[in-house]
Formats: sequence, structure tokens, C-alpha cells
Amino acid sequence: MPAEIYVDGASAGNPGPSGIGIFIKYEGKTESFSIPIGHHSNQEAEFLALIEGMKLCAARGYESVSFRTDSDIVERAADLEAVKNKAFQPFVDEIIRLKAVFPLFFIKWIPGKQNQTADQLAKKAIRLNE
Repeated sequence: MPAEIYVDGASAGNPGPSGIGIFIKYEGKTESFSIPIGHHSNQEAEFLALIEGMKLCAARGYESVSFRTDSDIVERAADLEAVKNKAFQPFVDEIIRLKAVFPLFFIKWIPGKQNQTADQLAKKAIRLNE
């Protein structure tokens, strides 16, 4: 059974205090994470949400993962393993490295209204920054 993972990043200001939200559904169970990540742009937060979600799944030994994001740039970068803006290349390099851990890796863009749980977790995480 594949894990279904919803990820989102949020920033109060661009850049500003940022957080990521990760919502995992696996074998009928769910887990939620609100992780403060310091000072980042919104797009950096979106990349970090995927990366942290991938790390959580790898640590749990999941082999088949299906990620959902409302960030088209993150979805495209992870799918194509390339990005036009070279400032994001280190994130893409880390995504490529982490993808190799999973025998089956999928990522899909979804509209923001389908990603509200991860969005709320990310917004909560902003407030957890010190």
C-alpha cells in the first residue's frame, strides 16, 4: 500500500518566518507535522516541505510514495529533475538523491483547496518559529 503524502510550505513575508506542513496517510492511519524552518521565501519553503516529507517517509521505510503539492514549480522540478532558476538547484539535487531511496516515487500537482490540511499545518508551523 503506497503512502499518500500532502506537503505545503508557507512564509509570513517573502522571505520571512516560514513553516512546512506534512500530512501522511498510510495503511489507514494519518500523521501530521508542523515544522518551523526559520527564514525563507515561499518557494524555498515549498521545496523544503517536499524534502522533509521525503526524509520522513524514508525514515519510516516506505517504499511506494505518492506526494501531493499545490506548488507547480516543485512538482515540475521533482518530476523533471531540473529547474530553470539555478537558485533552487540545491533543492532539486536533494530531491534527486532522496528519490533514489524509493522503488516507487510519484508526485502530483493538486489545487490548493485539495491541500488545505497541509496548508493549515504549514501556517501553524510559522507561528512555532522563535
